[in-house]
Amino acid sequence: MNNTESKKVLCGVLAIFLGGLGIHKFMLGYTKEGVIQIIISIGSCGILSILGLIEGIIYLTKSDEEFIQTYQVGHKGWF
Repeated sequence: MNNTESKKVLCGVLAIFLGGLGIHKFMLGYTKEGVIQIIISIGSCGILSILGLIEGIIYLTKSDEEFIQTYQVGHKGWF
C-alpha cells in the first residue's frame, strides 16, 4: 500500500465517521473547506453532516488515480 492509497482510504473513512467535523478536508489540505464544513454542521445541528458521509463514499469508490488527480492534483474541494 503506497502513501496516496492510504490517504484515500483514511480520508474516506474519516469522512464517513467524522464528516461533520471536516477532518477529511483538513487531511487533504483544504483548511477553508474544513472550517466551512464545521460551521455548516454546527449551524444545521448536525443534520448536514451527511455531506461528509456522501463525500466518504465518493472518495472510496474512486480509483486511486482518479482520487489523486481530483483531490490531490486538481484540488477539488467539494464533491
